[in-house]
Amino acid sequence: MNTLLIFFALPVATVILAIVLQKILDNPLLVAATFFAVYLIVAFALFDTSFLVYTILYTILAYISATLTKVVCNLIKMLHNNCIYRMTEKPISISNANLSNCNTNLISETNAVRNNASATSCCNCRCMRR
Repeated sequence: MNTLLIFFALPVATVILAIVLQKILDNPLLVAATFFAVYLIVAFALFDTSFLVYTILYTILAYISATLTKVVCNLIKMLHNNCIYRMTEKPISISNANLSNCNTNLISETNAVRNNASATSCCNCRCMRR
């Protein structure tokens, strides 16, 4: 068995395919189970039983890669949503003159929503936030 295959090619292929499968399946345990099944078949079909140790190591590597991919994707999604929220956020300015106006607008917007019409936020205070 080629040492370069065991220590370089298979781990790199495992990491890359784990990232791809994580993006498709969105479950690190399922990705690891898939790799374990594939490497188990390869271990008994092509190699001897000493390859079982590498099967377990490659499965752990696939699970770690899939978990890191999930964490990074969730972090990027959270940062992206936070940036969009901050870019669309309007400053809140409430004065006594606007309060009575806001209550009237809120009542009319509630009626508009009941009539399936589009509603806007009252007095720019985001009363009807999605």
